[in-house]
Parts: sequence; structure tokens; C-alpha cells
Amino acid sequence: MLSFYDEGSRLCDGVTRREWLRIGSVGMGGLSLPTLLSKPAQADSGGYGSFGKAKSVILFGLTGGAPQHDTFDPKPQAPEQIRGEFGTIDSKTPGLSVGELMPKISLLTDKLAVMRAVVTGDSAHSSSGYQMLTGIPHQPLNRESAPPKPPNDWPCVAALVRALKDDTGRLPSSVVIPEHIWNDGNKPWPGQDAGFLGRPHDPWLIHCDPSENTFNIPGMKLPEDIVKVRFDARRSLLKQVDAAFEKMDRSKAVESYNRHAQHALGLIGGSQARSAFDMTQEPDSVRDHYGRSRYAQSCLLARRLVEAGVSLVQINWTRIKGYENQGGWDTHKKHNESLKTLLMPIMDQCFSALIEDLDQRGLLDETLVVWAGEFGHTPKFNRNAGRDHWGHAFSAAMVGGGIQGGVVHGETDGHAAYPVSGIVRPKDMIATMFHCLGYAPETEVHDPLGRPLPISRGRVIHEIV
Repeated sequence: MLSFYDEGSRLCDGVTRREWLRIGSVGMGGLSLPTLLSKPAQADSGGYGSFGKAKSVILFGLTGGAPQHDTFDPKPQAPEQIRGEFGTIDSKTPGLSVGELMPKISLLTDKLAVMRAVVTGDSAHSSSGYQMLTGIPHQPLNRESAPPKPPNDWPCVAALVRALKDDTGRLPSSVVIPEHIWNDGNKPWPGQDAGFLGRPHDPWLIHCDPSENTFNIPGMKLPEDIVKVRFDARRSLLKQVDAAFEKMDRSKAVESYNRHAQHALGLIGGSQARSAFDMTQEPDSVRDHYGRSRYAQSCLLARRLVEAGVSLVQINWTRIKGYENQGGWDTHKKHNESLKTLLMPIMDQCFSALIEDLDQRGLLDETLVVWAGEFGHTPKFNRNAGRDHWGHAFSAAMVGGGIQGGVVHGETDGHAAYPVSGIVRPKDMIATMFHCLGYAPETEVHDPLGRPLPISRGRVIHEIV
């Protein structure tokens, strides 16, 4: 099912407005803000040709945290209690070894920039996740099941992109699939919406499962009892109703509603938008190349959305029923078993397929892909043969869209526990994303009081661009 959420911090359980639209929960409320910058800042790119090279971003999100020891920062010389049971394999980048469960990605590292010393200093899902999505440390740190409310209401990077890009096409500039990120009890993390920027800039959350054979987007087509002539008549009626308000002092809520209504009509009336979600257009060979899981097919859908003009697509890892640790990366129990039998095979296949597919289509140079979770995992195993949360040092990677390939930035100690050099903060990653999109970190947006605020307080990671 498709659901578009523009309800502030609530990113779940929307309410359908009109049966004839069938476009889930499109909020009428929200603040009409001062004009946000819609063009990249005219800033010195520092001579880096990567500035503005990316037209779009795909956030490949491994919710629950990918373990640094088994991915991009293995420690084969450490004791077994630290290194784990898996070995390492050489990658295409000289001197870079990766975990043995990444055979496909190892062949593509000449395109990747690996960051081995990412630090949040926070080991709770909600608060560390908030920092990864916004670049702002949560107040306080290490707060699990933190509610999405002030003072932790800085807009996420997807919302900032939507504000800066100023939607002009059939599809919004930022889309999140296939569901929101949540803690047990379906409690959404903070940092998944537009926060103080207001509802109009919330990224569009689409609940979907592109792996289903019957996958479709109900909101992208008319109900069976509404033929095109009838739809056009209703759209004409809506315009007449709108005209009646032209001489009135229209409220901010109505202004916000009008924008959402236009998007809803555009989605139903626009063949390009509907086509982007039509997975049947993909050959079975391509779908098999990604893998048939919900997450893998969401990666394929992300590529289709980028092709359709969406500026940022965030793909959240989803839990899988019937597996240890709920099929997620939060491997407190049977860490090695979970990685070997489920997590790593899916991740290795769909991430490598995404990179290869973008490259073959000539899209990789203009599409920035970011591989990350909210933190890493503890150096030592716990008594349940699992690894726990660890925000003191972990790995992330970027590829395409202005990023240098074959680069390893940062170093950790012999246990992959703490950084030795090349520390990267989430705010730096976000600054780098915007740099590649053509926005300097000092580019400003305005809060409801009109105060200017920079889109990032980090530094561009020049070592990888």
C-alpha cells in the first residue's frame, strides 16, 4: 500500500482523505515559511570538480547498524573474540581487505570511498540515528526510544533536499521507501521529517513491498468506478472551488493543502509518475540481479525513482519475520549466524547490483550512493554470541556523484573500537552530500521565525571527493 505522510513527526498510520483520490494521508496543515534557497549557493568549490556533480542521492540505509569488523574494517590480527569467525578477502583496491561475506562488493571497491572512522559518540538507535539523518547530536545522547519532538526537531537531510529543490515535477524531490524507521512498539525515530521547517517539506514516505508479484501503487491510478472523463470533471470542479477563495485571505493551512492537492492530482494524472512504480517494466533478469527480497527490490525501485527525477531516495532496511533479531542488523544474538545466513548475502547482492546497474546506465557519475547505518557494533561478543551497539567508531561508504573511487579514509585501533585518524562525523557526511549536489554547507534555510540556519555544520570530506 502507498502512503504519503506530511504529518509532522508522525510517519506512520496515516488516514485516507478522499476515497476517489486514494492517495493516503496528505496533510492540510503546516507552516508557510519564508522563501528557502532554491539554487545552489554560489560558493567556492575549492577547485574540486565534485561540486554539483550529483543530480541525485540514494541513501542505502542498513538500519540496526552494519558491523565494521565484518564489512569494511576487519581486524584479522585481533583475538577471535574481537575479529569473529569470518576471514577477509582482498578487494579491487590495493591494500584494502574486506570481510569474506562481501565477495561482490569487493570487486567494486575501486569505485567506493570507504570511511573507517565515523563517530557519533552515541550508542542508542533513536538518538544516534537522529544524528546520522540530521547531522545534529541528539539532546541528550544515548536516548533509546526518543520521541520525535523539540529540541530534537532538526530537519533530516531528505527534508532539506526537498526544501532546497522546491518540488516542480510530478514526483516530490525526496522519497523514503519501503517504510519508516521504528523502535519496538512502532515508535518512529526522531529526525525523519522536516522538523522545524514545517510539514510541506517532509519527505514522502511510501509504505510498499516491491517484491510482491501483485505490487502496485493504489494512489497512482483511478478507482475502477472513476473513468477519466469523470476524473477531469472533478478536477475542473476543484479548480472552481479554488477560484472561489482567490479573493479571500487564505490561511497557511489551505496554502499547504493546495500544494499537496496539486501533487496528488499530478500523481494520478501523470503517466511518468505511475511508470516509475511499475516494476513489471523491469526484466526478470534485472530483478533477479538485485535479489527478490523486499529491501533488494526497494533498491531497484530507488533506481527507477532517480531515473524519474527524484533528487533523494532513502531506502530503510526492514525487519523480516521469522528470523533471529527480527531479520535486522541489530544482532544482539547469534551475530555470525544472522550475518552468514541472511543479512550479508542480501546486502552484498543488492548493493553491488545497484552500483553496477547505475554504472551500466550511465547514471553513477551523477548519482551519489551512501552506504551507512546508525552506528557499528561492539568489539567484543556478548554472552549471547551477539554484538551490541557501538557509536564510537564504525564504517560508511560513498560511491558515484563526485566521489573518488578506491579511497580509504580514516583508521581505527587494532580492535576497530576507537578512531586513530581521519574522524568523520555525520555532519561531515551530510556536508559532503550537499557539496556533491551543488550546495555549500553554509547554504541557509530559515526557521519559522525567519532566522537563517546553515544546512550543515560539518566540513566537506575533501579526502574522498
